Amino acid sequence: MDHFTELLREIMNTKLYVANLPEQVTETELKDLFSPSGTVVSAHIATDRETHAQRGFAFVEMTTEAEAQAAIAAVHGKSLRGKELTVNISVPKVKQPAAAN
Repeated sequence: MDHFTELLREIMNTKLYVANLPEQVTETELKDLFSPSGTVVSAHIATDRETHAQRGFAFVEMTTEAEAQAAIAAVHGKSLRGKELTVNISVPKVKQPAAAN
């Protein structure tokens, strides 16, 4: 995916933040969970850089805003392996300027 497409998807609000993931959930399971709401472009589970342990959240990208909203409606609050999932539109981090000395 090129840079322009990535920016367009962020503007379109198609990337979802999924929190409170149970340990050992797989990206395939996430895709299966979200696919009834539309086409899943990608699913990425965040891991610790050093230990590679899952951090309890993921990002799922849908094709359109309508699919993303349908996925939120379908999955937010749903229980997965005994944990209630939180699903929202992903908001990109704003990089803070370096402090001047």
